[in-house]
Amino acid sequence: MSYNAPPPPPTGPVGQTPPPNNLVWAILTTLFCCLPLGVVSIVFAAQVNGKFAAGDLAGAQESSRKAKMWAIWSAVVGLVSIVLYVIFIVIVASNGDSTSTSL
Repeated sequence: MSYNAPPPPPTGPVGQTPPPNNLVWAILTTLFCCLPLGVVSIVFAAQVNGKFAAGDLAGAQESSRKAKMWAIWSAVVGLVSIVLYVIFIVIVASNGDSTSTSL
């Protein structure tokens, strides 16, 4: 086996290209946004290539769609959480500074 040999073509339905597995997005949203939703995205992303190799194009496309959907939801939840946290910190900081001294 030569190390310079090109990778073998993907197996699956003849004439079809595999759907994107969205694994990179799943991993990034897991690390930086929302862990539970990102893990679900990783699970679906990991199913795409196996289903395509088994000839299940519809199943591979569905897993790809679900992986993308869960990655998007993970990113949305992560961003909303960050915004709410910043708002909370601003409110707490402004309440701490607004103490009045009455003599």
